[in-house]
Amino acid sequence: VQLVESGGGMVQPGGSLRLSCAASGFTFSMYDMTWVRQAPGKGPEWVSAINTGGGSTYYADSVKGRFTISRDNAKNTLYLQMNSLKPEDTALYYCARVSKLVEKEYDYWGQGTQVTVSS
Repeated sequence: VQLVESGGGMVQPGGSLRLSCAASGFTFSMYDMTWVRQAPGKGPEWVSAINTGGGSTYYADSVKGRFTISRDNAKNTLYLQMNSLKPEDTALYYCARVSKLVEKEYDYWGQGTQVTVSS
């Protein structure tokens, strides 16, 4: 199993970024997927999740209305569109494969991609 995030970078407040997570080594379409972030000096924070078909999505209150999770099962890729970014969104963003959605249990993680929101 391999998960590789990309798309991070530095952006000004109010800007946008689109993160991608390329999955390989497993049948991507059979797993729910999630994004988790970790800010410097803080613990991991769940951001968003999506079911296998992409028809059900879930968001933390802190990002609801600003972030959109999606997936392309034909391309084995997970996305996170982030709009109206705030300095408090600065973090290392990880994609992860979900083993238990409700319990927020994840069995494989990517290496992370850094998002920095600063003027």
